[in-house]
Order: sequence, then structure tokens, then C-alpha cells
Amino acid sequence: MNRIGIIGGGTAGMTAAIYAVRGGCQATVFEQAMFGGQIVNTASIENYPGLYQVSGADYAMKLYEQCVALGVEFLFSGVTAARLEDREKILESGGKEHAFDAVIIANGAQYRKLGCPGEERLTGHGVSYCATCDGAFYRGKTACVVGGGNTALEDALFLSATCKEVYLIHRRQEFRAHQATVEALRKRENVHFILDSVVEEILGEDHMESLVVKNTVTGEAVNLEAQGVFVAIGVSPDNGLFSGQLELDGSGYLKAGEDCCTNLPGVYAAGDTRSKPLRQLVTAAADGAAAAVSAAAYLQLRE
Repeated sequence: MNRIGIIGGGTAGMTAAIYAVRGGCQATVFEQAMFGGQIVNTASIENYPGLYQVSGADYAMKLYEQCVALGVEFLFSGVTAARLEDREKILESGGKEHAFDAVIIANGAQYRKLGCPGEERLTGHGVSYCATCDGAFYRGKTACVVGGGNTALEDALFLSATCKEVYLIHRRQEFRAHQATVEALRKRENVHFILDSVVEEILGEDHMESLVVKNTVTGEAVNLEAQGVFVAIGVSPDNGLFSGQLELDGSGYLKAGEDCCTNLPGVYAAGDTRSKPLRQLVTAAADGAAAAVSAAAYLQLRE
């Protein structure tokens, strides 16, 4: 039986495992932390087709149970080295070498954090890193966006359509975003710019209630009441392990098309680690399926 090694136990990785097994392959998933990935910290998912409302933890558990029922093997240790250029692919994990016929990389990407008090504690309870995912929870409420790039301004524009007030907090006067987006945002009456400012602390008991925002020029700090904050200061893929073997784009994402094929035969990239315009649960699941189908087709042709 062909063996497929899957790096990452989030939505993309576990979906890939399901499709790999259904395609007649043996699937092994390497996950260094908790299965499910970042979604386990989400209090409620409401934008996944067929699931009106489910917590991130429950969603991840159902996906994990489905994998286990199908016979997917889980190894809860990270991959520390990878040799992918030969016919047989070698992944090192837990001090051991594991050989596979194909490898699917679904190690995700990490949102950059503010690093201020209250951020970790209130993540999923007012603190979010994805306006597309969680913006609907703040309809008619006050929300903040932190950042000055295209993602931050597009998030603020997206939120302004449904939120009562939107505050855009940026540490500089000038934006890195496209000027057209900046101008479109300035025309929204419910959007307010707080420039030369940083978030010092996020306050609230069970849910975010306000932000402490400090002006970096005057040193003045104010308490800004809001029910949600969307941190959009960048995303960091962790693909240094594959540098020199796989092609990366300028931001460090793995280059792979909709078939999830990388530049190496038998190696695939799925989910947030792949260079792509949209990173959502549904696109991660789609990538996982596409990667596993591509891998199974490759292995059938190779035999």
C-alpha cells in the first residue's frame, strides 16, 4: 500500500488524510501541537457549508474522529527535517526517520501577534485575526482593526458594511495599502483613523470590552471601548525546512497551483502554507482533497 506522509493536523491535513485513505493509501499525519490547528481557538464557526454553528474545538474533534475511524495514523511530534527530492521521501520526527511515497505539506501559517497583555486570553472572545471569518459576530457593534497594509484596510472596509463603528489603528501616518483602498475607506462615515498609535492592552473579563491605545508621538494613552479587535499585521508561513528543495514565493509561501502540486514530483502543498488569495476553512478543506487526489494519481501512474 502506498504511504502518504502529511505534515500538519489542521483542516487541510486531516482532509488530505481522509481522501488519501479513501484513495487506497496509508496516511500518517504529523502534528506537533493539537489536532485542528488554529481553528480550535475559535468560539463559533458559522461560515462552513452545512454547519450552521459549531465551536472550533468540536469541529476539530469531529474531523479527528473521522480520520481515526478511517485508520489514519497520527504522530504527535513535529517534523524536524525533510528529504523530498528522491523517489522515496524521508521525514524526520521524534528522532526517527519515516519513509513515504508521497508527502503533503499542510503546516499552515501563523498570524503575527500584537504581543500585548490580554491578547492570548481573549483570543476567540473578541480578539480575532480574520475579519472574513468572524466579522459577522460584530454586526451593529464597534470593532477595531490593527494594521496598515492591504489586509488591514480591506478588513476595515469589509467590517464597515455591517459594524456600527470601525476604528483603524496604525502605528504610522502612512499606509502600505493601495491608495485606492485608503481613499475608499476615508469615504466611509463610520470608519475612524487612529494613527501613530499602538495597542498597549486588551481589556475584558469573559469577552473583550476595550483597548488601551497609546499615541507613539505624544505618549498619551486612551481607553477605546469596542467589542472586537481584528489584528491584521501579517501572516508568517514556516517553510524554512523546505527552502532549497521547494519553490517559495516572495513571502515564504510554497508555490503550488490549484492541484496543489509543488515543483517536486510526489510533494504537495495544501492550506494556508500555499501561495493563494484566500485562506479559509473551506479552502483548506478543498486544498486537502485536491492534494490527496493529486498524490493518489501520481502514485497510480508511478506503479
